[in-house]
Amino acid sequence: MNIKKIIPILEWLPNYNSSLFKGDLIAGTTVGIILIPQGIAYALIAGLPPIYGLYCALVPQIMYAIFGSSRQVAIGPVAMDSLIVATGVSTLALAGSESYIAIAILLALMVGSIQFIMGIFSLGFIVNFLSKPVITGFTSAIALTIGFNQFRNLLGVDFVQSDQIQVIVKDIWLHISNFNYHTTSIGLISVVVIIFFRKINKKIPNALIVVILGILIMKFFGKGFEDVSIVKDIPSGLPKFGMPSFDLDQMRELLPIALTLVMVGYLETISIGKSLEAKQDEYRIRPNQELIALGISNMVGSLFKAYPSTSSFSRSAINQESGARTGMAALISVVMVSITLLFLTPLFYHLPKTVLAAIIIVAVFGLVNFKEAKFLWKANQLDFWLMLATFSATLLLGIEYGIIVGVGLSLVILIYRTSRPYVAELGKVPNSNFYRNKHRFDDVIIDDDILVFRFDAQLFYANSGYFRDKLDEMMDRKGSALKLIVLDAESINRVDSTGVEMLKERIRFCQKKGIIFYLAGVKGPVRDDLFRSGILEIIDLTHFFMRPNQAVKFYKTGDRRHQEKYAKYIHQAYD
Repeated sequence: MNIKKIIPILEWLPNYNSSLFKGDLIAGTTVGIILIPQGIAYALIAGLPPIYGLYCALVPQIMYAIFGSSRQVAIGPVAMDSLIVATGVSTLALAGSESYIAIAILLALMVGSIQFIMGIFSLGFIVNFLSKPVITGFTSAIALTIGFNQFRNLLGVDFVQSDQIQVIVKDIWLHISNFNYHTTSIGLISVVVIIFFRKINKKIPNALIVVILGILIMKFFGKGFEDVSIVKDIPSGLPKFGMPSFDLDQMRELLPIALTLVMVGYLETISIGKSLEAKQDEYRIRPNQELIALGISNMVGSLFKAYPSTSSFSRSAINQESGARTGMAALISVVMVSITLLFLTPLFYHLPKTVLAAIIIVAVFGLVNFKEAKFLWKANQLDFWLMLATFSATLLLGIEYGIIVGVGLSLVILIYRTSRPYVAELGKVPNSNFYRNKHRFDDVIIDDDILVFRFDAQLFYANSGYFRDKLDEMMDRKGSALKLIVLDAESINRVDSTGVEMLKERIRFCQKKGIIFYLAGVKGPVRDDLFRSGILEIIDLTHFFMRPNQAVKFYKTGDRRHQEKYAKYIHQAYD
């Protein structure tokens, strides 16, 4: 067993040097500066006291630096997971209460346990059922939902909080006239400042700038802004070790939200990790190791008061752009957050909540992916409608239903595409031995008495009926002139018992009508399945050919030399 595969930090730590540290120091410091205000803001989204956003930036980062296969992914609190936490936990307890906090921490333990088990048993492939259009639709809808939920802090009006956009928009429409002038002014100015600095250079810590400006305004001019809501006291000190409170009834109720967080968190981490992996050649992302790393991060994090955390799109990108080369950058960020927790939390007393809302709104609205929607409309409209359906369901019905609709439709489309694969009649390219699709090559030669049929998928229970119907359609078009069928099986990589029985039935049907049935390009494993299923009881080895042109040539000329040689080869390979 390779211990470095289990504990990836051992791959880079023994060879660590000062040249690597320089890039990691800059990146870790930059991400730490951004993470502190973001952590406070995202905790508010989750319905938790601000300090818990900073707790999420400690132990989970350390665990991921040790066990994560990516050296640049930044772990911690994120807006999307925070909203999912708020959606699930708010149905069980009052936001901000002790019970609410305990349930959020228990949720982190549940999420981590599921992720760890999936990683141990190499179940990362399950997430592949969430296609990119589903992820795009889900992420874009969540971004809008998070953004609109923050209007309550941005405008200083106690709007309803919900994961259904129509509920939020209706309440905003009814009560927007009650906006607080001072709160709205500070919030909108913060939005403008953040966008301005983002346009200049994304590396500029725009979030920290507006946080400092907001604190200074409230500290020195607070008498004129007494109606502006501020963060107030944030406790100092590092989180203490403690086991989450277990309640089986609560765990059953939390399970759907936990599964949602598992899927979303893993998808975010893999998406970010793969994009960063493509920009270097020093390491490779291992999906199941990522699940293990996320699981350990959330499980151990829950023992130190962290709610569910995952990778951040923005912080990971900044980490890479700032020169991070190893997980040391994450450890440096942890040091910065620890210093803040120990000594600097009193500085955030006068921080306006509207500034935090501005940070969140600008960050999440950037996740609404219009470019991908335009691309899908041009490239594949079925994928576009899948994305739109997931987007609409998440936006209008809520997060859980959005995931269910996305996964459900992905499976339906997968089944549809698998059950109706591409089929083609092939013709001979003049002056060659190649057979090609007659609808794509106008000059191919088609014989009236020969049908060369290609099936571009595995042949199994879900599409065997479609195979039979398409073959019958082509046979009917040929009519009574048809004397030979050649199945080009080069694209068939697997058959099951249903597929084999259907194929045997069609061969018998052709034999009754006096039509010869040949198979060309059958792959070894498929041929083995056919032989084990008794196909040689109705045809012999001389009905198998390497290429369609050989089958047609044999039919036309009766030249048995090459075919007998191939049949002998097949017989030896099968034995």
